[in-house]
Amino acid sequence: GKLDRRALPEPEEVRGGEGEAPRPGLEEWVAGVFRDLLGVAEVGRESSFFALGGHSLLATQLQSRLRAELGRELALATVFEEPTVAGLASRLVAAGASTAPPLVRREGQGPLPLSFAQERLWFLAQLEPSSSWYHVPLVATLRGRLDVAAWRRALTGLAERHEGLRTRFPAREGRPEQEILPPGPVALPVVDLSGLAREAGEAEGERQLSAAMRRPFDLAAAPPWRALLLRRDAHDHGVCLTLHHVVSDGWSNGVLIEELAALYRSASTGEAATLAPLPVQYADFALWQRQWLAGEELERQLGHWRTELAGLPPLLELATDRPRPAVLTAAGGFVPLVAERELASGLAALARSRRGTAFMAWWSAFALLLWRWSGQRDVAVGTPIANRGRREVEGLIGFFVNTLVMRLALDPRAGFASLLAQARERSVAAWGHQDLPFEKLVEALAPERSLSATPLFQVMLTWRNFRAASLELAGLELVPREVELGLSKFDLTLTLTESGEGVEGGLTFRQDLWDRSTVERMAAHLLRLAAGAAAEPERPLSSLPWLSPAEQ
Repeated sequence: GKLDRRALPEPEEVRGGEGEAPRPGLEEWVAGVFRDLLGVAEVGRESSFFALGGHSLLATQLQSRLRAELGRELALATVFEEPTVAGLASRLVAAGASTAPPLVRREGQGPLPLSFAQERLWFLAQLEPSSSWYHVPLVATLRGRLDVAAWRRALTGLAERHEGLRTRFPAREGRPEQEILPPGPVALPVVDLSGLAREAGEAEGERQLSAAMRRPFDLAAAPPWRALLLRRDAHDHGVCLTLHHVVSDGWSNGVLIEELAALYRSASTGEAATLAPLPVQYADFALWQRQWLAGEELERQLGHWRTELAGLPPLLELATDRPRPAVLTAAGGFVPLVAERELASGLAALARSRRGTAFMAWWSAFALLLWRWSGQRDVAVGTPIANRGRREVEGLIGFFVNTLVMRLALDPRAGFASLLAQARERSVAAWGHQDLPFEKLVEALAPERSLSATPLFQVMLTWRNFRAASLELAGLELVPREVELGLSKFDLTLTLTESGEGVEGGLTFRQDLWDRSTVERMAAHLLRLAAGAAAEPERPLSSLPWLSPAEQ
């Protein structure tokens, strides 16, 4: 309501609101990729990728399209420097050929290695075989008449399509291997709750779900996923799919839901499924990763991170309610957080005006909070990245996500705009070196290990911007349900998702360190800092408001 539209000059006549049309050749091709990735109809030669709705994950997909279809390697930083159709096309003219080996189907049979990330999770599973830390549960309610036989066939079809869902991980001479099992029917236990009274049925359903989500996997014996169906009545079912992180990640959840819906429609109607063939499988990626990230390429990526993390403090010492114990447990709590639309859009607009993204703005605000709660000006957080920089793997269910260590230096005399500029620079540099597995980084830097803190960072920032899954099922309404396992892998994790109403998420915290009421104050401080930064981006960080009037 602060824009005086009547005072604005009359706009010049433009094509589709996006200016001059792209020129034939590379500009037309780049504009077509913009339309495909961003879902927009009109794209002009001066259209900006980020102004049209692009973000870091889509920028990575844009980069992979250039590599796959033109065979040219364009640095991710270039997308941020030249985000327009014309700008990118001009930079493509001088772009060099991709140096990475092609990702193709493997030939022959025999033992298969794990990816680097899978190997780390396998090792952790040996240390704590009864833990559910790395379980990925998908829980939803299905309303409507469910064809149980078709649902079972859809699950079986999903496992036939994705080798990772029928892979086990035996050890030979102390080293894990992937063993892909032949296709076969997927077990679907059905628990009938229809004969119980409402309250008793709800309690038993929750007990069954909790047991299914927490029951450990034996990675050496069977594929690390399972299904459960709860029948409340003929038109109300609860579904639970529990996957081990070794074969799945956040992006995979969207792929799984969309393909399961398509396979169910096919199984229930008798029509053929319209899923495109998969160009590669996860085991092909694992082989490719070990071939590529070796020698010169490995040293190049390690060189960046050694420089970036040199002198990093070993511990972010946030103010806590209790002393840090010698051995941390996994017990965790969760505090929800909602940034209303006005705040979220204001912070995003500030980021765009500085050629950045909403993630960069919220990371900067979070770093401000961590500085206020620790007194440390050198602040590092871990952040997951989809790591799907190859177009061949975009449609796979598998464990691709990587963890980046993101570091900011805070100057209390500088403004938030300066901090945001630093966040932009360091984000782009980190994303340009995202292929180095976190496991390799820890191995190379060899930080001092402790059971009281995680290495390199103790606080996580998770920004969920992967594509939303289509939830259309034949004659059914699927209602997803968020579940909390009551676990915290890090001291503190801020999870944020952009929605139509703003930005929402929450703080997951270690109960060893904090009471819930303390983390509720922390969440309020973050929102207050973000609002102050959006309103006065040039104001010194030291004077941005963060305490409530009562706290002040």
